[in-house]
Amino acid sequence: MTTFSDFCIIGGGIVGFATALTLQERHPDARIVLLEKEEMPGQHQTGHNSGVIHAGIYYEPGSLKARLCREGLVATKDFCRAHGIPYDECGKLIVATDSVEHERINTLYDRAIANGLQLERLDGAELARSEPNIRGIAALYSQETAIVDYGLVCRKMAEQVVQGGAVVRYGLQVDRIEESTHYVEVGGGGEFFRAGQLIVCGGLQADRLARLAGLDVDFRIVPFRGEYFQLPQAKNAVVNHLIYPAPDPALPFLGIHLTRMIDGSVTVGPNAVIGFAREGYPKLSFSRRDCADFLGFPGFWKLIYRYRHHARQELVTSLSKRAYLRKCRKYCPSLSVEDLLPFRAGIRAQVVTNEGQAVHDFLFKQTERMLHVCNAPSPAATSALPIGRMIAERCQAI
Repeated sequence: MTTFSDFCIIGGGIVGFATALTLQERHPDARIVLLEKEEMPGQHQTGHNSGVIHAGIYYEPGSLKARLCREGLVATKDFCRAHGIPYDECGKLIVATDSVEHERINTLYDRAIANGLQLERLDGAELARSEPNIRGIAALYSQETAIVDYGLVCRKMAEQVVQGGAVVRYGLQVDRIEESTHYVEVGGGGEFFRAGQLIVCGGLQADRLARLAGLDVDFRIVPFRGEYFQLPQAKNAVVNHLIYPAPDPALPFLGIHLTRMIDGSVTVGPNAVIGFAREGYPKLSFSRRDCADFLGFPGFWKLIYRYRHHARQELVTSLSKRAYLRKCRKYCPSLSVEDLLPFRAGIRAQVVTNEGQAVHDFLFKQTERMLHVCNAPSPAATSALPIGRMIAERCQAI
């Protein structure tokens, strides 16, 4: 049996469904099919993040990431209000604990103001009044930063897409992509789907889906596992805002932070260690295929060598709860090892080039009838709706 459509989307995360929503708005009469290998939407990166609606503090002024994040901040809140999804503008503090970090947040302040953000500088006394359990000499306060359940947002998007007339197929693993002059044919589970245009929002499987389509792929997805802990309920009031450390600009990740969740709980994390399975969330998950993919890729070893000291430190925090705790106690000294309770992990799809560079910008592969979103970098959940608009615009040119 073959299903015909104008647009076929592979990938039922928040970017895939945001793209489907945009296509429905722009092409009300178009036939749209979305294929997702899991039984529900948002089962991977969408549903395994910290739930922060980011304001765009960290990004280069004028960059695409900065613009999409600012647009996404507004669009995500608008979507939540329109559909009754709870979110909380709890705000975020980036804390400096020494003079080096103080200089870093001063640089961040200048960058953020250039991006149009509303930020406040706090000195040590103001920080102590705002957050009695947090230690630091200064901080930046972003009032706009909020929290939400992105899994719930994605499920509502999926509901809207179906109500708009799209066909959504869950539990369908794509195993064939073939482009011809007039259409793209996608196969999976013995079924076939023909579409005038194919859009692939593959996330953790983006490189494999691109290769399946016959594209020249000069990168690999390397899974970075972010391990979290949850504080006991009695410690839910330990912070009033999201608490982030001053980031080291030489490193690709933001560091371990305290995050208020929309359900009232507080999480600690994440660290960033190599994952041995792209979609294996339990601690000892292992996939021979996934490991072979990055271990046999020269770019992976170049990346690890470049960040070898940091990689060693992150591995220690993964193996030792006390080492993890030391990272937290730097700015929240009241925490104890007994406060670090188990919580789900997340896995980030990090694109790494042959040269060993971690790609932090958008990466697309396009042909006459296909658009592959090979990298939609953090904060992709915040920026999902404007990313969907950008993908729809690119489809006009296919």
